[in-house]
Amino acid sequence: MLHLAAQMLRFRKGGFTATFVALAAGVAILTACGLLVESGLRYEGVHQRYDGTVAVVADRDLTLSTEVLGERESTTVHLPERGSLPASLVRDLARVPGVENAVGDRSVAVMAAAAPGLPVAGHGWRSTALAPYRTVSGREPRSDGELAVDTRLAGRGHVRPGDTTTVVTAGAARRYRVSGVVEAAGADGAKAAVFFTDAEAARLDPHPGRVDAIGVLAAPGADVPDVVAGVRRVADGAGATTYTGGGRGLAEEPEAAGARELVVQAGASFGGYAAMIVVFVLAGTISLSVRHRRRDLALLRAVAATPGQVRLMVLGEVGLLSVIAALVGAPAGWGCALWTREQLVSRGFVPESFTVRGGPLSALAVTGTVVAVALLSAWIAALRTTRVRPTEALGEAAVERGPGGRVRRVSGLVLLAVAAGLTGLTGVTDGETALGAAVSMLYTFVLAVALLAPWINQGAARLLAPVLRAVWGDSGYLAAANLRANARGMVAVLTALVLSVGFGGAVWFLQDNLERQTVAQHHDGTLAQYALTGGAGLPASAAERARAVPGVVAATGVRRTAVVVQNDLGAQSVTAQGVDRQGADRTMDLGVRSGDLADLREDTVAVSVTQARAAGWRLGGDARFRLGDGTPVTLRVVALYDRGWGFGDVTLDNRTLAGHTVTGLDDHVLVRTEPGADAGAALADLAAEYPAGAAVPADRLTGELAQDLAVGAWLNKALITVLVGYAVLAAANTLVMAALARGRELSLLRLVGMTHRQVKRMVHAEQAGLLGVAITIGAAIAVVTLSSVVGAVAGERVPYVPVLGWVTMVGGTAALALTATVLPIGRLLRTPPVEGIGVRE
Repeated sequence: MLHLAAQMLRFRKGGFTATFVALAAGVAILTACGLLVESGLRYEGVHQRYDGTVAVVADRDLTLSTEVLGERESTTVHLPERGSLPASLVRDLARVPGVENAVGDRSVAVMAAAAPGLPVAGHGWRSTALAPYRTVSGREPRSDGELAVDTRLAGRGHVRPGDTTTVVTAGAARRYRVSGVVEAAGADGAKAAVFFTDAEAARLDPHPGRVDAIGVLAAPGADVPDVVAGVRRVADGAGATTYTGGGRGLAEEPEAAGARELVVQAGASFGGYAAMIVVFVLAGTISLSVRHRRRDLALLRAVAATPGQVRLMVLGEVGLLSVIAALVGAPAGWGCALWTREQLVSRGFVPESFTVRGGPLSALAVTGTVVAVALLSAWIAALRTTRVRPTEALGEAAVERGPGGRVRRVSGLVLLAVAAGLTGLTGVTDGETALGAAVSMLYTFVLAVALLAPWINQGAARLLAPVLRAVWGDSGYLAAANLRANARGMVAVLTALVLSVGFGGAVWFLQDNLERQTVAQHHDGTLAQYALTGGAGLPASAAERARAVPGVVAATGVRRTAVVVQNDLGAQSVTAQGVDRQGADRTMDLGVRSGDLADLREDTVAVSVTQARAAGWRLGGDARFRLGDGTPVTLRVVALYDRGWGFGDVTLDNRTLAGHTVTGLDDHVLVRTEPGADAGAALADLAAEYPAGAAVPADRLTGELAQDLAVGAWLNKALITVLVGYAVLAAANTLVMAALARGRELSLLRLVGMTHRQVKRMVHAEQAGLLGVAITIGAAIAVVTLSSVVGAVAGERVPYVPVLGWVTMVGGTAALALTATVLPIGRLLRTPPVEGIGVRE
C-alpha cells in the first residue's frame, strides 16, 4: 500500500498540492518560531569586558513567589533599571579562599561628543583588570580631569593621548584630557568604554555607595570550582546572582536579559497561536482532500482492499507529503528566522550580538508535531470510508452525509457557551488577564464555529434561499440547494474564512486600539505648551531653572521608568513615571478620578484605576511593589486616575526614584506658561545650556510616543500578518480544492440543460452566500473580542476600527475567495460536459 501511495502522489499531483502547501507553510512558520525560542534560550549576551573573571556577581533579575491554588510558584522578572550591589560586598568576596582580587565595576551612562553615534559606557580604572585591558599608548588616568579611552572610541573619534575631549554624563558636558588608549582582546562586540579614575567614576555614579557588578579574579593555581562555590555562597547571602561561563554576558550586557525574554516570549506565544491555526488548517485541508477522494477509496474497498490497507495507503500519502514538505519548509523557516533577527536588531528590540542559533532540534520538533497532526487528521478522515462494507462503499461515496453526530453538535454548543463565559470574564477583568481571556475566547469561538459549521451552513442556506433566488433566479435556487446539501463539505471553507476575518480583525485592530488609546490619553492629558529635552537626559535643576523663566507658571521634570508589581498571577513590569510634585497637576492632567495629585510625596504614590483594580489597591491604602532596581517600597495611595495608558500606571515623586534609576536624570521637563506669554526664546536659551538640549512644543512628545508605539507594535503586527496570511492561504487552498472537485457535478448540470451562464451564476450565488455567512460570523467574533478587551483595558465601549482597514480586510478576503473559486470553475467549464462527466474525481 505504501507503493500505491507513492503512485497516487505521482499521478494525482493536483489533488495533493493544497495539502503540500498547507504542510510546508505550517512547517516554515513553526520552525521560525521554534528557532526564535531556541536562540533566545541560548543567548547570553557578550562578556568581553569580564573575560578575565571566573565569576561575576550582579543583580539583574528578581524572583518572587506567589501562592496559586495552594502551591508556591516562582516568577522571575528582568529588572527594568538594572539592580546594583552594596560596595561593601566587594570586600566580602575578596576574602573568599582562592580569590586574588574582587573588583567593583561602576557603569556610568555617558555620551562621547567625539563619536556621538557610538554606544559608550564609563567605568572606573580598576575595572580594566577584569577583561583585562592593556595600555596601547599613554598611561592610566591619575586625576579627576583625565580619562582613558578604548581603541574603538579613539579610532572613531580621532582622539589620542594628550587631546582634550568632551564627555556628556550626569546631564552635563565635561571636558577631560585623554591620558591613554587601552585595548582588550576580542572586545569588538561590547560597548566602547572610557575609564575615569575610581574616585571620579564614584562621583558620577547616581548610586552612591553601590556598584553595578563585581568581577572576581581567581588566584594562580586556585581550584576554580571551589572558588566559584565560595563566591556563590557569599552572593546568595547578599541576595545577588553569580554569573559564570557564557552567563557572564547577562551581567555585562543587562539589555541581553530583556532581549532574551522578549524573543522567547514572542516565539513561544506566537508559536502557540500558529500551532493552533496549523492544526485547524491541516485538519480541514486533509479532511477535505480525503473526502474528495471517497470514490477512489470506495473502489479499492470494492475490489477487496481491507480497511487497514486503505488507511495505511492514506497515511502513507500524507506521510510522504509531510517529509517533502519538511524538506522545503524547514529551510524556509530558517530564512524567516534570519530575516526576523535582522529586523529585530535594526529596530532596537535586541542587541547586535543576538544571533540565530540551533536549528536541528527545532526542526525535528516542529516536523514531528506537524506530521503527527497530519497523520491523525488523515486517519480520522479515512475512518468513515473504511468502516462501510465493500458492497456499500461505492454507493456510500455517491451520497452526501448528514451534518454530523450528536457528539459534534454537543461539543460545539459547549464551546460556544465557554466562549460566552470568557466574554463575561474579559469584561470584569483588566490588563494582562483581560488580554489572555480574550485570546482564549477568540480561539474558542473559532473552534465552536468549526464544530457547528455543518448546521450553520444548513441554517444559512435556508435563510438565504429567498434572497439568492430573488437575485440570481433559478441559479440562486440551485445555489441554496447546493449549500444545504453540501453543508458538511463546506466546513473547512467556512472555518478558514471565519478564521481569516475573525482572527485578523480582532488581533490586528486590537493593536490599533491600544496604540490609539495611548496616544489620545497622552495628548489630552498634556497641559504644558513646551517640553525641554536633552540628548543624554536633564538634571533636576533644569526644572527649577525653567520655573524661574518669566511667563512660566509650572515646570515638571518627568522620568520614565517601570516598577515590578506582584499579584495572584505572578510578577510583571508596569510602566511608571516619576514627576516633580510641584506644579505637576498644572502640566499634566492624569484624569484623576479620586484623591489629589497634589498630595504626592516621597512616601506616597498615584496609580491608574486599572492597575489599582488588578493589584487590589485602594485610595488611602498601602501599595507594595518594587522599584525598577528591585528595591521594595510600601507607599500610600493618594490618587486614582484614568489615563494610565498615556502616562503610565504608576506615578511617583522623583525623590522616591532618586538613586533607583540607571541615569538618575529626567527624560524631559514639561513647561506651562501664562496665557499669551512668549517664553519660547528664553526656554530655548535655557535648553541650549544642556548637551543636545532643545525646547520643543509639547505635542512633539506625543508624536514621538506614537512613533515609539509604532516601532514597538511592529513585531506583533508582523507575526499577526504571518498567521493571518497562513489562514488566508488555507482559505484559498480549500476553495480551490472544493471548486476543482466539482467537475462531474457541473458537467451533469450542463448535460441536463443548464447553460454556461446559468452555471456560473449558480457558483457566484453560492460564493456570495458562503462569503456572507463567513464574513458575518468572523466580523461578529472580531467585534465581540475587540469590544470586550477595549472595554476592559481602556474603558471604551466602542472599539476603534479604521474604515480603510476593515474594508481592506473584508474586501481582500472576499476577492481572494471569489478568485480562488471563479478561476478553477472557469477552467472546468471550458471542458465539454460529455468529457467532464467521465473525469475521475
